[in-house]
Amino acid sequence: MNTILFTGFPGFLGSELLPRVLRREPDARALCVVQRRWLGVARERLAAIEAREPELAGRTRLAEGDIVEPNLGLRDADALRHQVTAIYHLAAIYDLSVPRELAMRVNVHGTERVLHLAAQSPRLARLHYVSTCYVSGRHRGVFRESDLDVGQTFNNHYEETKYLAEVAVRRAMRAGLPATIYRPSIVVGDSLTGATQKYDGPYFAMQWLLRQPRIAVMPVIGDARATEFNVVPRDFVIDAIEHLSAHPHAAGATFALADPRPLTVDEILDTLARATERRVVRIPLPLGVAKWSIDRIPGVYALMRIPASAVDYFVHPTRYDTTQASAALSESSIVCPSFGSYAPALVRFMREHPEVGSAAMV
Repeated sequence: MNTILFTGFPGFLGSELLPRVLRREPDARALCVVQRRWLGVARERLAAIEAREPELAGRTRLAEGDIVEPNLGLRDADALRHQVTAIYHLAAIYDLSVPRELAMRVNVHGTERVLHLAAQSPRLARLHYVSTCYVSGRHRGVFRESDLDVGQTFNNHYEETKYLAEVAVRRAMRAGLPATIYRPSIVVGDSLTGATQKYDGPYFAMQWLLRQPRIAVMPVIGDARATEFNVVPRDFVIDAIEHLSAHPHAAGATFALADPRPLTVDEILDTLARATERRVVRIPLPLGVAKWSIDRIPGVYALMRIPASAVDYFVHPTRYDTTQASAALSESSIVCPSFGSYAPALVRFMREHPEVGSAAMV
């Protein structure tokens, strides 16, 4: 029996990608490596998937483990190596404020553990690794899918450690490991339902607007008319990974799953103003003043609830080239929708689900 190994279930992307891959591979079973603390959530999410799609019932095994441990903490790793035909590595800490030691342990060393298992799996057809566009760090200008080390500096330890993890994946690829790298930009909820598991990124701005009266104040950093803010909905990312992971010529490729026509920060604010039914009054602020105020002035963060680490992305100097992804997806009907077409769905879901938080799965 062919086995597809998943990390990152029951996370935001993994929960949707798992059933897609199983539908496409009817002769395969899935094994999901899940930390003990998330086993309850994983069982609930898997039960919901199997209730919705009974034909998938019994094809997924949840195995307690941890990517930071040797053999991913799996008891049957030796047997698993001879069964694995594909690995989808999605597990990572997505938290802009994550301490470096923790980010190194999970994002870098965890990926190295996965690569070690992959190298010892003789039947492996391909490793699918989910990286991020923000391995670019603060690179100014166009960042191509073939780029990685361009002398960039980083805004935070999340960016740095995802960069180092991708360095490790590319090193393994040069040594012969068949792999594909996917780099999403900022991922938000489903473009139709708005559904998400976490409120961060542009959601901080949405929540701030919704807490204010019809005429709302928004601090604006830098040149909002020139800075792009690249956002993609989850369904586009999942559709793209599902399609590209089966593409016969995708092994060895890196795909930027970003909006090829991103809005500027100014256009994003206009879109959010319409979606939240607010008139936004922009208050210009220097970047350093904005971050210092959030971190140092009592009550500012409690009022706005926008972390200082998120402010950097409103002056992000990088534009993401999507040439390879767009070419590979052109044979399908998969296109990234405009943020304006689904922003109302994101706001509606957020209003209906105040219980959703902003904490990362750690």
